[in-house]
Amino acid sequence: MSPTASKPPASVAQRAKRIQLLLMDVDGTLSRGVCLLSQPNGAALEMKVFHPHDGAGLALACLAGIRTGMITGRESAALTVRAREMHVEFVYQKQALKLPPYEEILGRAGVDDRAVAYVGDDLPDLPVMQRVGLAVAVNDAAPEVKRVAHYITRARGGEGAVREAVELILKAQGKWRELVGRARA
Repeated sequence: MSPTASKPPASVAQRAKRIQLLLMDVDGTLSRGVCLLSQPNGAALEMKVFHPHDGAGLALACLAGIRTGMITGRESAALTVRAREMHVEFVYQKQALKLPPYEEILGRAGVDDRAVAYVGDDLPDLPVMQRVGLAVAVNDAAPEVKRVAHYITRARGGEGAVREAVELILKAQGKWRELVGRARA
């Protein structure tokens, strides 16, 4: 039911065909989940590591007309910069509960649950993953998250898992081949 094979079952491909909005968690999904804190001049500075394949995937999603967003429990200047670089439309930081911002995004985007994919890794992601049309768990997600996922990536969080989700969606929609030729660094 939750394959990690290169070709997903028809039921997952059908779900992916309907996706117009890709949302994701950040720590453990878009980043490895390691928060590096430094205190230059007594002020805490947080650093995150983002994988370039995920950035390329988000750029391809944008080219394909798929809107993107992030819902995360932490607040990070590094994430703000990365989201801007990737033209991420919806960025909700410091969200202890993810369902309220999810519902706000649905209203702003004018889509219903079936048109949304969500990539997550941990327990706070469950309420959203149980509602969306395509729930994707990263390979190293919590067991409870994997159980509700329609698809489990081969890649671990922060190591290209978001790119893998984008590729799944774009292939199901028949857009992948055209977009590969338009990819830019």
